[in-house]
Amino acid sequence: MPAMDAIRILRGFPITVMNDLIFNCRAAASPSPRGAGHRRTSTNGAPRLLRAGWWAVMASLLMGLFFNTVTSSPVRAQAPAAAPAATSAPEADETPAAGGGVRTEEAQAQATPIAATPIAPVVQFATDSKKPDTGDTAWILASAALVLFMTPGLAFFYGGLVRSKNMLNTLLMSFGSMAVMAILWVVAAYSIAFGNSEGAANDYWGGLRFMFLNDVDTVTAHSLANTIPHQLFMVFQMMFFIITPALISGSLVERMKFSSYLVFISLWGLVVYAPVAHWVWNGGFIGAKIGALDFAGGAVVHVNAGFAALAGALVLGPRRGYNETSMRPHNLPLCLMGVAVLWFGWYGFNAGSAVGSGSLAVVSFVNTTIGAAAAMLTWMLIDQITRKEMTALGAGTGAVAGLVGITPACGFVEPMGALLVGAITSGVCYIMATIRAKGPVDDSLDAFAVHGVGGFTGAVLTGLFTSAAIGPAPGGSGVSPYAVAGGLSQVIKQLLGTGIVAIYSFVISFILFKVIDAVMGLRATEESEHRGLDISLHGEEAYSEAVA
Repeated sequence: MPAMDAIRILRGFPITVMNDLIFNCRAAASPSPRGAGHRRTSTNGAPRLLRAGWWAVMASLLMGLFFNTVTSSPVRAQAPAAAPAATSAPEADETPAAGGGVRTEEAQAQATPIAATPIAPVVQFATDSKKPDTGDTAWILASAALVLFMTPGLAFFYGGLVRSKNMLNTLLMSFGSMAVMAILWVVAAYSIAFGNSEGAANDYWGGLRFMFLNDVDTVTAHSLANTIPHQLFMVFQMMFFIITPALISGSLVERMKFSSYLVFISLWGLVVYAPVAHWVWNGGFIGAKIGALDFAGGAVVHVNAGFAALAGALVLGPRRGYNETSMRPHNLPLCLMGVAVLWFGWYGFNAGSAVGSGSLAVVSFVNTTIGAAAAMLTWMLIDQITRKEMTALGAGTGAVAGLVGITPACGFVEPMGALLVGAITSGVCYIMATIRAKGPVDDSLDAFAVHGVGGFTGAVLTGLFTSAAIGPAPGGSGVSPYAVAGGLSQVIKQLLGTGIVAIYSFVISFILFKVIDAVMGLRATEESEHRGLDISLHGEEAYSEAVA
């Protein structure tokens, strides 16, 4: 029984660790003016905050288990059968593909005619093997534009959180990624991520078959997206490649040389993002061998970027004046506007990962909304409990945390599962952001606390709440939703696969930061930081002197 399993797990949880953590935070709970993610608390704010966050997580989980116990039928609905394609399709090996689909062994080796093989059991497919499905093509075109729109949204979200003298530099870290990463993607990164080494599936990289978009045309389809042109699949995945390194900039702002940042994201995209995308989504060992699930980028995008951000914060060190001078957000309205753009674009990010316009896209769209709303509300309620006020920054950060958490799960869980994923992820991120704010690591805009920790939490919860009614688990056996005992094997796979991504990203990113620091330097000069990076690095200012 799910409820009894939950009680047994909670009984074994090391409560003493939480008590020690709460006790140790008492002395550090004084007010801090250090910028985004730092909460103004009373003397006893940290213990109250941690208790509230912990119980919010546990209450959400128990409510979900109770709901499932009293409302669900003993037998879960089976996934609908795939619609027949015009041509006979090879037998699927049921390995999760990018967008939550099922990949065939033959299709891994080479591009296939459009509509030759199904991607997921709930998607309707084109019957004309010579032409793409127009509905799927239209939706993925729109989704690609939505995901690209997220990067300017991220720019304004981050830009509103820094001091006014660094506004333009922060914006350019995201816009610069749009320029550099798009070119790298078509030159080599797409091939490394979604090609096939020597014409066969490879556990570790995709080879160089698609370099300079060789064989990437509008006539055939990639094996992971058989109802849309190959070029469309390529450009849709490009948008993920663009925004992921931009997420890392949240831990580097207000102190890193812009030229060094561009060099770092270029190298990082080739040696970290592209291989990880292949491991998880294109027949690599994490998706195919370990069986970890990642529908839209919990590990590939958020954990990957979050742990790279942590490495960057450690190598760079804190901003000058950190812990000593005020570093509060300079424009919260811009921050909230950025959150709104991110939420809007996230529908392309998640629902677009169904690589079609069918039922799976609908499920992902609905779950994205529910997960974000639940997380936003959870963060606001914890703010009210611990601070006696609901903050704009807290509401925006909570929404982003929920969007991060639901990303790996949106195509695998049912709506109540999405609610729980959002609420639990929000509580975990709240606790992490608060602990980080009292520590020595200057994760300036909580890129690690929200994206690294939130992405990891969402990935683990994906294994816990994945539903057989949405799609098959690896091996063809579905995992019942909300069932702790039934989901533990998948949780272990999620922990293993996501843990590998986290460790790989952190270690390689740390090395890259160190090498770049030795060759060309990472930090802006003390004078540049004092004047602001806008004027010292770019010769421009976001605001006139009167406005500033």
